[in-house]
Amino acid sequence: MTDQNDPQEPKDAVADSPITMRRGVRSFVLRQGRMTEGQKKAYERSWPKYGLTREDGMIDPRQVFGRDAMLNLEIGFGMGKSLADMAEAAPEQDFIGVEVHLPGVGALLKELEDRGLENVRIYNIDANDVIDLYLPDACLDRVMVFFPDPWHKKKHHKRRLIQPEFVQRLRHKLRVGGILHLATDWENYSEHMMEVMSESEGFANTQAVGEFSPRPDDRPITKFEKRGEGLGHGVWDLLFYRTN
Repeated sequence: MTDQNDPQEPKDAVADSPITMRRGVRSFVLRQGRMTEGQKKAYERSWPKYGLTREDGMIDPRQVFGRDAMLNLEIGFGMGKSLADMAEAAPEQDFIGVEVHLPGVGALLKELEDRGLENVRIYNIDANDVIDLYLPDACLDRVMVFFPDPWHKKKHHKRRLIQPEFVQRLRHKLRVGGILHLATDWENYSEHMMEVMSESEGFANTQAVGEFSPRPDDRPITKFEKRGEGLGHGVWDLLFYRTN
């Protein structure tokens, strides 16, 4: 039963369904939840400015941002604070974030408002559609996938986002020399990522073969990550660049 006192999602927020029309195994569970009142108001005020939709079709990043700058894509930005931190620290760069969960979109929009950031745009749809339908080839300088759902049960490993076919689709959106940056706090998933990336055509490790990377200074440490480190949990970063 719906609580009439709960803030409702803006009607426009659900018009562009996050679910892809592509066939295949979905790598996420859609847990929309409720937007807080602050997230809802930020969405209503700022989605027209920062939001990108299916109706926009194939974008020209230079036209979207009004300049020619280094372009980053973050897939699954969660509640958006890390993406806002990166965008604030690098105003000379542009960032596109993809997140299917509306509360996270609302939270990021509030961050962008509070910080007065102009170099971020957001998709609230499946990343597969963004990659396949809306980004030109070789337009990205960096793709970031931080702490994706590990699907830790062996029977669910097929749902993991980082798979050979997905990586090859990302490759075509990166310019030659562009970076694919992955991070996870699940050791088993890190091993899976390393295996996939090491065998992927057109990619090479920025480190020695089979070695993980130190955390780059420009990847913010999340509160979740800090808690994990305090409990002795590891974090593994992989940085591979497109060779051809």
